[in-house]
Amino acid sequence: MTTQKQKIALASSGKVTLSRPDKLRFTRVGGFSNTEVVYDGNTMTILNKDPKQYVQVTEHGTIDNMVDVIREKYNKPIPAADLVTSNMYERLMPQVVSVEDLGSGVIRGTECNHFAFRMAEVDVQIWISQGARPYPCRYVITSTKVDGWPQYTLDISNWKTGSEVAPDSFSSQVPAGFTEVKPGELHNADELPDSYTRSNTTR
Repeated sequence: MTTQKQKIALASSGKVTLSRPDKLRFTRVGGFSNTEVVYDGNTMTILNKDPKQYVQVTEHGTIDNMVDVIREKYNKPIPAADLVTSNMYERLMPQVVSVEDLGSGVIRGTECNHFAFRMAEVDVQIWISQGARPYPCRYVITSTKVDGWPQYTLDISNWKTGSEVAPDSFSSQVPAGFTEVKPGELHNADELPDSYTRSNTTR
């Protein structure tokens, strides 16, 4: 939401590969951001490819730990990161004040079960594919305490598991010519460009 009360949608695409409990790689490419994050259970590396910057920090633990560290230690929101944690139900349900089963919906030709959850500061909707292999097809977070009710929408496609997933070493090689910076010095590596001021954050 702009100061002129206009709702603006920014779009980006990416890919997530994970191996529980402690290995993760994800990329995001948009109009202002081209980033890659790799975590091997000991080291987190963030490559910001357009300004050729990188951050490398030692953080031991699991994927769940890394999500909490990024949010709490580095004060970076990761909308929808709960989808990659091992205990999403245990993390989110204590915050839920009401749930609605909204029946069926179709996302990109896939019939899904549609659920809506209300929390203190956000509304959450999720569409889960029907059938023998259920997976999340769409996840929407609405910030109800911010004027204009801004939303974050995540559409998921090309879902794979087990041997369908290409092997990944989860190692990160910093390309030549990249400059190491501190976590707070990465430019345009967040969900919003540096030129935008965030009045509130979402999970």
